Amino acid sequence: MIITTELSVEQIKKILHQVKDPEIPTVSVVDLGVISDININANGHVDVEMIPTFSGCAAIHIMRFMIEQVLKENGVCDVNVTVNRNKAWSSDKLTPQGRQHLLDFGLSPPPIHAGDDPLADMEHAICPKCGSKNTSLLSPFGPTLCRAIHHCHDCAETFEQFKPV
Repeated sequence: MIITTELSVEQIKKILHQVKDPEIPTVSVVDLGVISDININANGHVDVEMIPTFSGCAAIHIMRFMIEQVLKENGVCDVNVTVNRNKAWSSDKLTPQGRQHLLDFGLSPPPIHAGDDPLADMEHAICPKCGSKNTSLLSPFGPTLCRAIHHCHDCAETFEQFKPV
């Protein structure tokens, strides 16, 4: 068992890679970019701050619980996980690994928009089935708040895209 006072922020992040988004089980909370801050004080107390991907994200509380559990399983006895709804999450926070994991799950990753209008590029998504950009937006409303529905004109598949925000 690891003693909390010996853990670094990077080691905590490595442990948190075990926690997956319950709606997209190929993507960790770290690669999703919802972990906004990790602090370890001199007494070994660990504070983890999360930001939801979308307002009303149903999975945020489940992820919070899973973070507490995995840290406790790895010897972090004194942990506090908070959800900060005052910070805005951006799809640009997805890591390159997170984008690849979205593709592995069958979701088109959002384009990187670097602060420009994120919805401007929503019309055409990369098809996760064939890689084509010859796609069109069918509906900005998918099965969850963070997904939109697209159609690929090359392979004739309908697919979901993780929305750019």
